[in-house]
Amino acid sequence: MQIHYIRNIHFTKLLKADGRLREFNFRKLSGAKNENLFSVDVSDDRGNRIIFKMSKPSEAGGWTILPDQKLPEWILEHESDYNSIIEEELAS
Repeated sequence: MQIHYIRNIHFTKLLKADGRLREFNFRKLSGAKNENLFSVDVSDDRGNRIIFKMSKPSEAGGWTILPDQKLPEWILEHESDYNSIIEEELAS
């Protein structure tokens, strides 16, 4: 019997967005089709959770927010920061 382990990747980073320090929670979604997919969640000013997904279409490209998600502008402004955070975590 062969046992196959899948590493569960999840981490939290603080990032200043919309004039406030916010806690962003990242979780890599595993599965055959979802190898390059992260779920990210953060609280807004009223404590509501905002959840969005980021994907990496190819090894040459970076992590981008999936289209067709209605997100506040303060989340969209920091897409490159999320890319850097994910790449940094995956490298360690």
